[in-house]
Amino acid sequence: MFNFNKDIKNFKLEIKNIKNIKLIEKIRIKYLGKKGYIKKLLNILKNTPKNLKSKLGKKINKIKKYIIYNINLYKNKINEKKKDNKYIDLFLPGRNYIIGNKHPITLTINKIEKFFYKLGFENIIGNEIENVYYNFDSLNINKYHPSRTKKDTFWINKNNLLRTQTSCMQIRYIKKNKPPIKIITSGCVFRKDYDKTHTPMFHQLDCFLIDKNINFSNLKYIIKKFILFFFKKKINIKFLPSYFPFTEPSAEVFIKNKNNKWIEILGCGLIHPNILINNNINIKLYSGLAFGIGIERLIMLKYNISDIRILYKNNIKLLKQF
Repeated sequence: MFNFNKDIKNFKLEIKNIKNIKLIEKIRIKYLGKKGYIKKLLNILKNTPKNLKSKLGKKINKIKKYIIYNINLYKNKINEKKKDNKYIDLFLPGRNYIIGNKHPITLTINKIEKFFYKLGFENIIGNEIENVYYNFDSLNINKYHPSRTKKDTFWINKNNLLRTQTSCMQIRYIKKNKPPIKIITSGCVFRKDYDKTHTPMFHQLDCFLIDKNINFSNLKYIIKKFILFFFKKKINIKFLPSYFPFTEPSAEVFIKNKNNKWIEILGCGLIHPNILINNNINIKLYSGLAFGIGIERLIMLKYNISDIRILYKNNIKLLKQF
C-alpha cells in the first residue's frame, strides 16, 4: 500500500530544491505522467472494494490537485525570477508610437476663444442648419441680396438652409437675454465657393457686444488687441469703410503681410439700429459692436499657407507641424 503522508513529504522536498524549468518538468512526469505516481494510484483504485473506493478516490483526487497546484506555483516563481534577472539594453531604440494632435483649425479656435474669455465674453454654440429669418431677415439682409440666391447658399428647402455666417446666433441670443450682452460664437458656415482662398465649408468666429456707450473706438481697441495677441507682434493695421447689412457704420480690417501687401482679415462695425429696434432694445440707451473672423484666413496668414484647401486634405506633413 501507499504511504500518502510520506509520499507528499518526498514531493515537497523534491520540488523545493528545483531551480529550473527542466527539473520541474521531470517531477511533473514522475507524479502526473502516464506511468507516474497518480496513474499507479488510479490503477490500485480499480481493484479496491466498493465500500472503500469512494474514500480512496477522494484522497487521490485531493493529492493530484495538491501536486498540480505546487508544480504550477514553483514554475511561476522560476519564470518571475528570470524576468527580474533579464538583461535590459537601455541603448535599444524605443517603439515609435504615432500620437495624433489637434487640427490647426481647432487649435486656432481654442486660442481665439481664450483671448475673449479674458475680456469677459461668453461662448455660445449655434445650429448649422438655420431658417431664413435668423440667417437673413433678422440680420437686415433684404430679399434681393445676392447671398440669398442658390448660387451662393446651400438651400435645404424654401425656409431652411446651411447657415452662411455665425451671426445668426446673435439674434437668437438677444431674444432670450437683455443687455448688457457680451458673447462670441464659433463654428462651421457654408457658402458655394471653391478656390485657393475659399471652401464650401469654413469656420467663423463672431464677436458681439451690446452695452451703454459702445462706440467705434471700443471696436478698434478690441480688434487691435486681438491682432497683437494672435500674431504675437506689432502689425500695420488699417480700417477701410465697407458695407454690411447688419452693421452701420461698417469696415473691413486689413493687415500688411510679409510681402508688404494689404490683406483683408475680417469685417466689423457697430450693430445696425434696425436690429436693436426689431429686438426691443432702446437705441437711445444701448449700442453695440460686432465683427466676424474667418479662422482659415488667419491660419493662412500666420503660417504662410497659400492654398486654403490643403487644410482639408489630411496632409500629414502639414498637420504634423501643429
